[in-house]
Amino acid sequence: MPTLVSVNVGMPKDVEWNGRIVHTGIWKGAVSGPRMVRRLNVDGDGQGDPAGHGGEQRAVFVYQLESIEYWQAYFGHDSYEFGQFGENFTVTGMPDDEVCVGDRYRIGEAEFEVTQPRVTCFRVGMRLNEPELPSLLVSHGRPGFYFRVLREGHVAAGDEIVRTRRGPHEMTVADVDALLYTPNRTTEALESAVDIPALSPGWRQSFRELLSPAEKPADPGWTGFRPLTVTKVVRESATITSVHLDAPGEALPAARPGQYLTVRLPGAGEPPLIRSYSLSTTEGYRISVKRDGAASTYVHDVLKAGDTLDAAAPRGDFVLEPGSGPVVLLSAGVGVTPVLAMLHQLAAEEPERAIWWIQTARNAADQAFELEVRGLLARLPNSHAHFFHTRPESGADSRRVTGRTLKELALPAGATAYVCGPPSFMDDVREALVALGCTDVRTELFGALAAINPGVREAGTVAPHPPEGPPGTGPAVTFARSGLTVRWRDDGETLLELAEACAVPTRWACRSGVCHTCDTPLLAGATTYDPAPLELPPAGRILVCCARPETDVVLDQ
Repeated sequence: MPTLVSVNVGMPKDVEWNGRIVHTGIWKGAVSGPRMVRRLNVDGDGQGDPAGHGGEQRAVFVYQLESIEYWQAYFGHDSYEFGQFGENFTVTGMPDDEVCVGDRYRIGEAEFEVTQPRVTCFRVGMRLNEPELPSLLVSHGRPGFYFRVLREGHVAAGDEIVRTRRGPHEMTVADVDALLYTPNRTTEALESAVDIPALSPGWRQSFRELLSPAEKPADPGWTGFRPLTVTKVVRESATITSVHLDAPGEALPAARPGQYLTVRLPGAGEPPLIRSYSLSTTEGYRISVKRDGAASTYVHDVLKAGDTLDAAAPRGDFVLEPGSGPVVLLSAGVGVTPVLAMLHQLAAEEPERAIWWIQTARNAADQAFELEVRGLLARLPNSHAHFFHTRPESGADSRRVTGRTLKELALPAGATAYVCGPPSFMDDVREALVALGCTDVRTELFGALAAINPGVREAGTVAPHPPEGPPGTGPAVTFARSGLTVRWRDDGETLLELAEACAVPTRWACRSGVCHTCDTPLLAGATTYDPAPLELPPAGRILVCCARPETDVVLDQ
C-alpha cells in the first residue's frame, strides 16, 4: 500500500551560492503530527519563486523514498534527509513510471490530483551540491511530481495513500517529463498530453507549441564571418552614419526587414571589436551607426569606401510579418534603423496597408533619414507620419511620445506595432499602446537581453568586464551584444560561468542542458558539451550552460 512517509515544510530564505544570494524555499524539514494542507501549500511551507514553483497547480511536491535511496547509491552519499529534494511529501509505492498525470489520491482528510512533473530547476542541484542533478532527474526517469489540492484537510506521516481515479490516457509522470525534455516525441503522445485536463496550463501550452511549431527560420546566409567591402559611407545626421556593404561579383542573400548584422572591425582595436548594427534598408546591405563608443567612432571617423570588414549573416527575430492589417512603426533615436527597413518593405511589397510612422529625435539635426522616409511615405497612400523633437532648436516647442500624445493620434485598435529605442522608452510606449488597444506590440533591444536568473538576488548593474584573475590562454570568446572579448581559461567549466564572471547578462534555469532557457545563437566558431544536453538546440545555436569553446567563438549575447 502506498504510504506517506514524511511531511516536510520550510519557509523561503536567502542562501549564499557561487558568490551570489539565492532566495529559495527548497530547504525543507520533516514535521511530526498532523498538518493542514490548503489550496496553495502545506501549513508552514512557502515557495521562494512563485513564478516557477507553487500556486494552485504546484501546491504540494511529492518525491519517493525509493528514488531518494536510488540517488544515495548513485552518488555514493551516506544518507539523505527527508525534504532534501524539496519535497513536501516523501512517499513510498508511487514511482514516476506508474503514477499518471490526472490520477487522484486520498491521503488522510485531503484529496489531491497529479498535475505535472517537477520543474527542472538548478536549486535541487544546489541543495544537494550535485549541479547535474536537474538533467539526471529527467534522463533517469525520476523527476517527482506536483499535487493540486482538491479537498483541504489534515495529513500525517503514516497515512495510507489511496488512488481514487486514474488519469485519462494513463500517461505516467516519467512519460510526460520525457515528452517535454527529450527528443523523438510523437504527435500521438503530444495530442494525448494536451487532452489531459489536469495537466497544468504551462505544460499544456508547451505541448501545444510542439504540436504547432512556429515556421522554421531560414538558415543564415553563411556560416561564421565573411569579408564585405565598404562601397559608400554616408552621414545621415549629426550622430548617425550609414555604411553600405557589398560582396563584389556575388549576390548577397536578402535580409528580412528588421534584422541586423554583426560586424568585426579589424582596424578598431585588438582584439578586433565586434558589434551588431541594424540593417536600415531592404535594398542591399546598409548599416546605420550612432556615434557612441570606440567601435562607432571608428565607423564615423576612419572607415571609408574600399575598406573591408567581416560580417556574420543577417539575424534577428524583430522582423516585419506579412499581413493586411494596420502597422505602427515607432522609434526613438537610432532605433529608427530597423523600422526604416520595414518601411522600405511595405512601400515595395504591401503599399495598400495602413501605416503610422512615428519618429522621435532630439532635434532636426539629429533626425536621420527624413527625406528618405518622406519619399517612402509618398508611395503609401494610407500612411500617416508624425515627427517629434524632444530638444528642438530655440523657439520650437518640445514634443515627446507619451500615452497622451499617442491617444491624440487615433491609432487603430488591433494594429501591429514595431517599437525600437531606449529600454525605458520601449517600456513606456508598450504600456501606452496596449492601453490603446494595440495588443501585438513588438520591440527590439539594442545590447544584451535582460537576464533570467530565477531566485537570484540582484546585486546591482555592473558593466561587462574581463573576469578576475590572470587572463586565459585558450580560445577567444566574444560576447557580441555586450562588446567584450576574453580568452578562455583552462580551469573554465562552461560558457555560462564565463559570462557570469564577466558580468554579461545571462539567461538560465536548470544549468544542466534540459530547459533550453540558455539557448544562444553561435555566430562563429565551434563548441563541445559536457554534460551533453538531453536534446540539442537547432543548428547555429548552443546551450551555454553546458558548452565549452573548441575554437574562437562569437556569441550573440
